[in-house]
Amino acid sequence: MDTRKGDWMQTYTGRQFWPLDPRPDDVDIDDIAHALGNLCRYNGHCRAFYSVAEHSVLVAERASPPNKLAALLHDAAEAYLCDLPRPVKRSVSGYAEAEAAVERAIAAKFGVPHPWPAEVKDLDNRILHDEKAQLMRPEPAPWRLPGEPLGVTLHLWRPKAAAAHFKLMFYRLVNGAPQSWLS
Repeated sequence: MDTRKGDWMQTYTGRQFWPLDPRPDDVDIDDIAHALGNLCRYNGHCRAFYSVAEHSVLVAERASPPNKLAALLHDAAEAYLCDLPRPVKRSVSGYAEAEAAVERAIAAKFGVPHPWPAEVKDLDNRILHDEKAQLMRPEPAPWRLPGEPLGVTLHLWRPKAAAAHFKLMFYRLVNGAPQSWLS
């Protein structure tokens, strides 16, 4: 019998997923889309619900064609680990390793490069300008943001719509799903 590290969690589709021992065969796009559609960016500290799924779609829309799928999946590990605010993420022992392991499993499953391409990291940082301007109350202190804004307009999709848009983009990128899939 195959032994796995740590314990497992049940996913949206009813699968077992070992967050401390992730394998590509355990990864499912329906689980990722559903969870990211329900996860609010900024740990919920924004003026309106804004999902990680929508964030991922917006980043992917701005990526160059070879990096679009990696851009869409760049936060997919959060479907299995949740997200931690940047100030916390950097200091939680073991989180970076767990996140990297889940990212590698996701990248292997869908055939994208890991670590994420530099363009994806740049777009992920630049969209912070747009998100701050559209989601946050006046700041208590300046944010240290790299680069220039992406210039995107947030849609603020509800969770089911965000998951649907995420899956639509995924299927368009991997096999050309028709536009009518969303309706």
